Amino acid sequence: MAFDGAFLYKVLAELKTAVDCHIDKIYQPSRDELVFLLRKKGFQKRLLINAKPGFSRVQFTENKYENPAVPPMFCMLLRKYLSAAKLMDVLQPALERVAIFVFSTTNEMGDIAEIRLICELIGNKTNVILVNSDGKIIDALRHSDVETSERLILPGAKYHLPAKPEKLNPITTPVNDILKSTNQNSLLSVVDGFSPLICREIETFQSLECGLKTILKDLKENNLPTLIYNALGEPLDYTYTKISQYGASYQNKVFESFSLLLDTFYTQKETSLRINNAARDILKLVSNLKNRTERKLAIRLQELEKCKNREQLRVFGELLKANLYALKRGQAFAEVPNYYSENLETVRIPLDVSLSPSDNANKYFKEYKKTYTAEQTLKALTEKDKEELVYFDSVLDSIERSTTLADITQIREELAEAGYIKQSYQRKKTAPATQFKEYTSCEGYRILVGKNNKQNDYLTTVLANKNDLWFHVKNIAGSHVLVLCGGNDVSDETILQAAGLAAFNSKAASSSNVAVDYTPVKFVKKPNGAKAGMVIYTTNKTVYVTPKGEF
Repeated sequence: MAFDGAFLYKVLAELKTAVDCHIDKIYQPSRDELVFLLRKKGFQKRLLINAKPGFSRVQFTENKYENPAVPPMFCMLLRKYLSAAKLMDVLQPALERVAIFVFSTTNEMGDIAEIRLICELIGNKTNVILVNSDGKIIDALRHSDVETSERLILPGAKYHLPAKPEKLNPITTPVNDILKSTNQNSLLSVVDGFSPLICREIETFQSLECGLKTILKDLKENNLPTLIYNALGEPLDYTYTKISQYGASYQNKVFESFSLLLDTFYTQKETSLRINNAARDILKLVSNLKNRTERKLAIRLQELEKCKNREQLRVFGELLKANLYALKRGQAFAEVPNYYSENLETVRIPLDVSLSPSDNANKYFKEYKKTYTAEQTLKALTEKDKEELVYFDSVLDSIERSTTLADITQIREELAEAGYIKQSYQRKKTAPATQFKEYTSCEGYRILVGKNNKQNDYLTTVLANKNDLWFHVKNIAGSHVLVLCGGNDVSDETILQAAGLAAFNSKAASSSNVAVDYTPVKFVKKPNGAKAGMVIYTTNKTVYVTPKGEF
């Protein structure tokens, strides 16, 4: 992420509007988050300080945070020293990733005193440190000693800024001086405050000089809080200037403020992280179930292969029965003509010497019946295993395409209903809580796309009219797609649009040419006892399309 020194410079310019505000309330929603309610006449803002590595930042926020019933110790300490304190200034040493909030407050003696809240937004070393007017540390969010760090961060210790390499400040250094320094060194190693993203962007210009002047103008004069979205519409990065290095498939969106940009980006990032965490356990469970089923299927197929000689057991029994007159107890084998072969060649049949010829014949008949029963059972079990593997593939596909916590919750409910996860109570079967994907075709028909098996079931077996068109990729896990046409004629273009969506919302999304079956809903049936999303269909046609998530 591009929360570099230069971006912090732009954010702090925004935060300086809170100068002369008093701290009304202080909260610590989590270990790494601090929220300050700032007030002055006609002005009220929530200041967020996030010290979580990968999420570290300072900003105004419109988001609301749940606060613990018992405030943490660091929060209590901040309330002791900063309650009702007045914000006097917001500073940044050069272009370091350090924000210094200077407060004026009244000490225990009743004298006016200066206290600084220093936010070091430096990757894994991110910290929030409270420093008194003598430059000594009152306390910090994270402590460190000289054995574990290059600095001593403990109450009573003298505060020192983090060490950093000597670089040029692009705000105060003339462009020509920067260019001279880049003759033998990379821009990233020469200029302070520029992230790799910004350095790469400068290098995309016709000349380094042109790139530097453009970026510095946006840094010094313009306000362009820019969020970069990738080709899939997902937030990729952010900065203070428009980015062109990724090409036309990536989009720049300019926000009203840097704080609003940060709220948007990190809300989506945190949501995505929560989704990934929630999905991880289910993904592991389903993957383990699939692997176990594959192993069972392999063993059963081996056993089924052994059953192929069962007819030979019956023939041996029949031949022994037909030749009882010629056999005696104690024989190790019987050599008799094979009446079931065209040439009546002699066949050698192993015998149990402890049994009579008649008992040996009956033994072969019993083994035949036993093998027959085993074969029928194994066939049923292998078919069940294959069906389960198809189902597990569909669940894994749904997990990969989940975009909300509600999607993950619904998949969890589905697995519970199928008996793979214990559930504490029986839920009533209702319409899915999360919304299907919905599109409008070129002819104005609604196209609905299920996001998981529960939604697929509801779309196909409850919502759909029997004359609507149903789409699904051929022989691959994917979404059920409906064109709500009610039996009306549908153009080839609409069919291709729906088929493209079916291909996109499947395991074949990365392919270039995907077979998609479609048929009226009346030809789609859900077998009794089938798991969610599992159907059979007939009277279908097939089209070949390139997956498309929009049109």
